[in-house]
Amino acid sequence: MKIGMITDSLPGTDFDTLLGTAVRLELDMLEFGCGNWSSAPHLDLDRMLGSEPERRNFKACLDEHGIAISALNCSGNPLHPGEHGRRHDAVTRKTIKLAGLMGVDRVVMMSGCPGAKGDGNANWITTEWPPEVREILRWQWDEVLIPYWRDLVAYANGLDIRKLCLELHGHQNVYNVRTLLRLRGAVGETVGANFDPSHLMWMGADPIAAVRALGDAIYHVHAKDTRVDPVIAGVNGVIETTPGDRFQDRAWNYITLGYGHGELWWREFVAVLAGIGYDDVFSIEHEDPMLPALEGVEKSVAFLRNVLINQPRSARVLSPRLRGEG
Repeated sequence: MKIGMITDSLPGTDFDTLLGTAVRLELDMLEFGCGNWSSAPHLDLDRMLGSEPERRNFKACLDEHGIAISALNCSGNPLHPGEHGRRHDAVTRKTIKLAGLMGVDRVVMMSGCPGAKGDGNANWITTEWPPEVREILRWQWDEVLIPYWRDLVAYANGLDIRKLCLELHGHQNVYNVRTLLRLRGAVGETVGANFDPSHLMWMGADPIAAVRALGDAIYHVHAKDTRVDPVIAGVNGVIETTPGDRFQDRAWNYITLGYGHGELWWREFVAVLAGIGYDDVFSIEHEDPMLPALEGVEKSVAFLRNVLINQPRSARVLSPRLRGEG
């Protein structure tokens, strides 16, 4: 198993600083944000698409320091009504194209969520009542989601991309095991999961049971934790709209690895993933509002070292350029 990181975890760094940190922490892989909800702080999507030397140099720089690319990430809502969705769809297709050009076999993204017919905003249906929501949900799936994904899978396959890794995330049509398997059944095995346990935690699912249910449909894993405050959640439940910067008042928050669930839980999570055949990257995603980004990433790396199977390679040596000698 390998330790990686989505580059949005350190959004305030430039590329050289990011790479130097990855080497210092002995990361095996990086997952690069390419746009949509990512600010793409370390990869210029259009420039990379337009320049073969740019792609070659980018890859050579990573190779020099023993860092592989685990995935490109374009998480957004390409099904949002109107111009917003069209922009996200364009970035999604560009990211898939870039992955094909760079020999990256996985693209991490989300399913998207349309509105109801005629809506100007996305509409995430989470209950089966009142009766009109059933028709909204049917229309979303049958008229928008499945046709879009059939087309996107064909587009990806035409570029030799066979793993579109959907994160099970709130405000998306695909947000749990059942919905992921429903879409996968409709459009084929190009669609799999980017398994992030933190979202299932706050939605009340058991990530370990979900791993067993998904099996080899898991293509990529995010390492992120959630802490549910039992007092606030006990009073208000976990349907939470309190702004993230008021984390003391929220029923749940994303948190640095180990501060929501301890080593015992994570060891079982890793063991169950190993049991279904997953021997690949755990890509750290730092979104803890209480810790500075670098500190959170450092703590997460140290935590994963204690729970993963197969330790990372021994310490790498900084290149002359990163030591300031080149």
